[in-house]
Amino acid sequence: MSEKNAPNDQNEPELPAIDFQSPGRFSVLNPQSNPATSPSPREPAPFLLGKHDRLERFSHPDQAQAHALALLQQARHSLCLYSTDLEPWLYSHSSVQEACTRFLLASPRNRLRILLRDVTRPVKEGHHLLNLARRITSNLHIRRINPDHPADGSTYLLADDRGLLLREQPELFAGYALYNDPARVRQLQAQFDQAWDNSIADPDLRSIRL
Repeated sequence: MSEKNAPNDQNEPELPAIDFQSPGRFSVLNPQSNPATSPSPREPAPFLLGKHDRLERFSHPDQAQAHALALLQQARHSLCLYSTDLEPWLYSHSSVQEACTRFLLASPRNRLRILLRDVTRPVKEGHHLLNLARRITSNLHIRRINPDHPADGSTYLLADDRGLLLREQPELFAGYALYNDPARVRQLQAQFDQAWDNSIADPDLRSIRL
């Protein structure tokens, strides 16, 4: 730009100085992300498999969780789970996964079998037992209940030939646990084995290498 066209500052009025006072230091409060925390360990119910003869009813989720964990921790030979969708509130927990891991690694003859009506939710959302199935494939098996065969409307867990946790209405938390009832367990075991023989492999479970 030439001097001829440059603005002439000499005739411009001088602007008054701006009186600026700092408000001082201030802090910016950003929302803090909650750190990832491990879920609290569950405590098993204080009953012994094969020893406690009384029927134990429950109506709250924490009671059902305690009975399920007690049966899973004490099983020594066989575990059978008949479920709608692996009931995440009941079985998707680190304490459950740890109990099943110890059971499966205790002996190559120990076997955990799981029958599901719907595998979509546990596969989509992730589940502790599905994560375990990815690591231990020799004696943990998951299959889908055959929709063409009559199915029991209840959900239950069988531990060896003595223990049982049963919920007759899956939409409710209520149910009962038995720790020493061979006759009742034998009856449900026969139903489970028949459903297992008629069960089908589900494509959604192929990536889990079952």
